[in-house]
Amino acid sequence: MDGDELAGVVDLFGGLTRAELDDAVDELAFKRGEEADGVEADVENALRDYYLVEVDREDETVLAPGPAAFPSPPEYATDLPHILDVERREISRDALADAVRARLEADAADAEPGSERARSLVDATYDAEAWAPVDLGDVRAELTDDA
Repeated sequence: MDGDELAGVVDLFGGLTRAELDDAVDELAFKRGEEADGVEADVENALRDYYLVEVDREDETVLAPGPAAFPSPPEYATDLPHILDVERREISRDALADAVRARLEADAADAEPGSERARSLVDATYDAEAWAPVDLGDVRAELTDDA
């Protein structure tokens, strides 16, 4: 499942824990008559590429659609709120902004300025600024070696 589809599933609920997302993907696979293979790798890729963001909320960590995502629920996803026993979560834009800033700062510290990963992260900073109330000019400067 690609990042936009995972974000689409998560978006139906506002946010899901990893276990809840696993259950949702299992349900979708069952409805499609398929096996839910590679979900963990798909989630990790979606996190790496900012389609999903981990946010600490109350006493749990939830996945929310990230700044790179165009949430697109896959076939049968609209049935999930009727199948899963999960309440809709409201996640503040400020909490999302804080989570994505922390992630981008950590990723920027590990990226070589000018590398392909750094260029990808620069794009993510622009996406994030359009998506949540956050200024990431300092992170971009670090990624481009303009700090």
